[in-house]
Amino acid sequence: MKGKVYLVGGGPGDPELLTLKAVKILARAEIVLHDALVSREVLALVAVGAEIIDVGKRCGRKLLTQEEINALMVSYAQSHQVVVRLKGGDPLLFGRAGEEIAALRQAGVACEIVPGITAGFGAAAAAGFSLTDRRVASQLLFTTIQRDTDNRSIQWGGISSTTTLVLYMPGTDYARVMQQLRDAGWPDDMPCAIVSHATAKDQEIRLTVLANLADEATLPAPSIMVVGRVVAEELSQGFRLGPETADRISPPMVI
Repeated sequence: MKGKVYLVGGGPGDPELLTLKAVKILARAEIVLHDALVSREVLALVAVGAEIIDVGKRCGRKLLTQEEINALMVSYAQSHQVVVRLKGGDPLLFGRAGEEIAALRQAGVACEIVPGITAGFGAAAAAGFSLTDRRVASQLLFTTIQRDTDNRSIQWGGISSTTTLVLYMPGTDYARVMQQLRDAGWPDDMPCAIVSHATAKDQEIRLTVLANLADEATLPAPSIMVVGRVVAEELSQGFRLGPETADRISPPMVI
């Protein structure tokens, strides 16, 4: 008997942002292999009696290698009908879904992808700005500042001051991020938003400008950094927004 593996997007944290299809599949799951970024509230929707296995990464340390995760999915699909590979955000964005899909196909295991709301969209919604505001943004780039090899570095040639950058995994060295953007020609007055635990109860949002980025206290992971003129309106209002309240930050900056 061969079952099916579902690559399910767990969204940015708030369980109410899951798709209906994701909720239905979690309610039928027999095995769930989940990443560290999946919230406890989302895991609470998994079927009673299902085996839940944490295969996530903690502080850069992997519990299992990608090859071991691939082997587990294939193995469990031999004896279970509904195997769920549950990822934070959307499985197709910085989620190594390509490697997992290839491994499942090679083993002859059926798989289905269930998209989720990616953390970048959750962060923008929480902070209250449009990533593609046509008045100030001409393009949108989803990328990560954490790069393994030189040939995967950001290609800055097609990026301008009207680009909105959504930086996944910005890390704890904001000074490094600031310097990379400065070296690429970004101005010191470029607005930045750092969103930690987007859409979750412990969400935090920091608004600043590029020149002050290195002085900002590091927010807890997982976090998203949005850099671009689309942040300017929120920054000028001087608000730190949360899921329930909006608190005044001081001093407000006008860009």
